[in-house]
Amino acid sequence: MADANAAVAVVTVSLVLLGLLSGLSLSWALLPVAVVVLIFVLASGLRGRDELAHLNVCVLVLGDIGRSPRMQYHALSLSRHGYSVTLIGFLGTKPHQDILEDDRIDILPISELMGLRVGPKIVRYVSKVIFQSFQLFYVLMKIEDQGYILMQNPPGLPAIAVAWVASRVRGNQFIIDWHNYGYTIMALTHGENHPIVRVAKWYEKLFGCFSDHNLCVTNAMREDLRKNWNIEATTLYDKPPSIFRETPLKLQHELFVRMSSVYSPFRPSSDVTKEHMELTAFTERNTQTGAVTRSAGRPALLISSTSWTEDEDFSILLQALQEYEKFVEEEDNLPSLVCVITGKGPQKEYYKKLIDSKEFQHVKICTPWLEAEDYPVLLGSADLGVCLHKSSSGLDLPMKVVDMFGCCLPVCAIHFQCLHELVKHEENGLIFKDSNELSQQLKLLFSDFPGDQGKLGIFRKNLKESGQRRWNENWDQNVLPLIKEHCD
Repeated sequence: MADANAAVAVVTVSLVLLGLLSGLSLSWALLPVAVVVLIFVLASGLRGRDELAHLNVCVLVLGDIGRSPRMQYHALSLSRHGYSVTLIGFLGTKPHQDILEDDRIDILPISELMGLRVGPKIVRYVSKVIFQSFQLFYVLMKIEDQGYILMQNPPGLPAIAVAWVASRVRGNQFIIDWHNYGYTIMALTHGENHPIVRVAKWYEKLFGCFSDHNLCVTNAMREDLRKNWNIEATTLYDKPPSIFRETPLKLQHELFVRMSSVYSPFRPSSDVTKEHMELTAFTERNTQTGAVTRSAGRPALLISSTSWTEDEDFSILLQALQEYEKFVEEEDNLPSLVCVITGKGPQKEYYKKLIDSKEFQHVKICTPWLEAEDYPVLLGSADLGVCLHKSSSGLDLPMKVVDMFGCCLPVCAIHFQCLHELVKHEENGLIFKDSNELSQQLKLLFSDFPGDQGKLGIFRKNLKESGQRRWNENWDQNVLPLIKEHCD
């Protein structure tokens, strides 16, 4: 209990200091002291530790569950090995159907609280953190006894401290799965020297050390955590689950038909008509025999996915497509392009306006949001993937590329520090540094289209022959032993 008391004291003092640094009045800044009362009121009502608690795991993400694939994969892997999972997070986007249908996984939604709606921006932000702390702590204390709390970071403010306190009070093991550093993401908007960024870095570094175990997404991050944060972590690379694979032609056609009803780039040219044929821009199905074939002269399908945030500059892709447009006009052997950019995020409307301002003749762009079940089908139907993710810390890897590789889809990816841990230049894709280099790569890769003897075909062949490990195998090797050692 002494450990729990110390945890309460540290978190309470930290929240008070955060409030004072943000300019809150003393009375507002002292509000977190009420956390102490809440802790002991709830703790005093706890039952004795459940004998089967080691079979329960809480998977926590202070974000949209549907847009947190890695945490969904954790939940499914735990369920597969007989653990009951409480999956906590925001319900903004529909989770994967496998999550919804799994009897061992219980989704416990929490609200994305907004804090005060008046006053300086910093005050509103701090009030949001405080309100979220109360809500999250209450939820963690009220759920049935757990053997583990497995939490995604970022976002870690206030989740790390709150989850740590709850784990100390309830006797859980606490794991942080480091996807990136939250303070580096904040620095993209506010700058590295902004007071709130400095406080966030201090907070993340302090409370990150209190976890019982740590996972991370790259060896570069593991080394950085060890060297600069004194945190020992296990590298758990993102790996594609089995749903990411090459899509059979019949399923491709079915998806294209559905998408053509909403998005014009998937529709066939208005001057193309064929009797007894169901047509899309890429495929055609004989309505009498059911046979599906690829359309002659079809465009190449380029796909990118994004959260539409500051760490992805899509003006690079738009400029490259503008250059590619010129290449098509100058050369007869290059195909037209359909570029699909999937995802949701704060900068989507800004880029949609930029896209609408372009007057392309040989390039068509659409920005759909795909259900979790359709996204891997589209990836497995595409000809090339493009990744514009530039890690805010330089230490994480884009999961979108992992998924593309699972579908044997070659990529062009923008360069950053540890990208070589995933993308092997001239082996499974190409790495570029600017729009000019990307446009030249598009020209090179599509010069043989739709043939499979050029570089694009070679990259796809290399991916097929690589024997890449899937998520389940990777998880079983790196995470399951940890869970069994401390829970069973």
